[in-house]
Amino acid sequence: MPKVSLLSQTGSSVGEIELNDAVFGIAPNNNVLFDAVVSQRASLRQGNHKVKNRSEVAGGGRKPWKQKGTGRARQGSIRSPQWRGGGVVFGPVPRSYSYKLPKKVRRLALRSALSAKVLEENFIVLESLVFAAPKTKDFLKVLKDLSIAKKALFVTADLDESVALSARNIPGISVVTATGINVLDLLGHDKIVVTKAAVEKIEEVLG
Repeated sequence: MPKVSLLSQTGSSVGEIELNDAVFGIAPNNNVLFDAVVSQRASLRQGNHKVKNRSEVAGGGRKPWKQKGTGRARQGSIRSPQWRGGGVVFGPVPRSYSYKLPKKVRRLALRSALSAKVLEENFIVLESLVFAAPKTKDFLKVLKDLSIAKKALFVTADLDESVALSARNIPGISVVTATGINVLDLLGHDKIVVTKAAVEKIEEVLG
């Protein structure tokens, strides 16, 4: 089982914690990670693109010239697709790009992302993360004590408004709950900081 140091909020070591081998100690599956990222990014697309077809563009109610006798090709409307200003054929219309991966694949992707962070030694476990009141200054002190200078994802067991509000204005810092972790966030941050209670909750769900 992988072991990592258990740190206090001030950055001092208070012991070690054993992580579940089935969640934090597997060989990361890069193919599954790729599929999970593509799926999640696809679901974030708005899909609100829209073009007008020949029935939606303005004008074109009258036949531009008579059917026969002009020597020109027959035309029924100046808003046909071949005309400038006409409708668009097979253009993009609003749609959802989202699709779901199988449940086992999604869980394997989460375990792979968590294990990758542990292997890279970018996984930090805190004994607890508590603030008396929302204060950005206090959160910045925690970052300094933990020597975090880049993007970091903080994972708490449950929603803590004091923690979330304290981190809200700090660039590169995100806070999620244990049930809200996802592959895109895990791979998109350099450091993952998880409370001990959150680790237990993650192991309970993914173990």
